[in-house]
Amino acid sequence: MIGYVTVGVSDMERAKSFYTGLFADKGAKVVIDAGRIAFIGAEPGAPMVAVCTPYDGEACHHGNGGMIAFPADSKDAAQAMYDRAISLGATDEGEPGQRVPDRFYGAYVRDPDGNKLCFYVFG
Repeated sequence: MIGYVTVGVSDMERAKSFYTGLFADKGAKVVIDAGRIAFIGAEPGAPMVAVCTPYDGEACHHGNGGMIAFPADSKDAAQAMYDRAISLGATDEGEPGQRVPDRFYGAYVRDPDGNKLCFYVFG
């Protein structure tokens, strides 16, 4: 249902490197690079993450309560994504673990610009 999500960034090269590295095992690459905005994904038409410098020229900032959640195939995959994000410069926002017994497993980080990400498994 989601075509793409956009996060504001302060350093385009760092952001492109972070998100292509984070999703490298899913074939992620910069699909479209239009200067102040770049779309990262496996191919056009598939869900993507767009990174951009804010249109109004003001500094980017993450929203309080906002988060982007990425599904993982397993708890081990969620752990691996969390570990990869940390190795790429993310900061911990909640180590991988069972959040709702038998229903939800999640791992939380903030990307280098402070955007909150979750890697999760239902069930």
